[in-house]
Amino acid sequence: MSHEAFNRATTDTAIWRRSSYSGGQGDCLELARNVPALAPVRDSKNPDGPVLPFGRDVWGVFVMQWSGQRSR
Repeated sequence: MSHEAFNRATTDTAIWRRSSYSGGQGDCLELARNVPALAPVRDSKNPDGPVLPFGRDVWGVFVMQWSGQRSR
């Protein structure tokens, strides 16, 4: 599947969730949790823009590493 086809398919069926850390400012990422095996991410300021599809395992490592850095 091409990247463009993936973006269209994901955008049409995804249920996007904005991070609670955005504080209503709109400067945040949105994550779709209902896409099997993937963690699609997009910019909340550009919801019609590109979607970055990460594997769930890779996204999990990123979140754990990032949250560990923030708590230090």
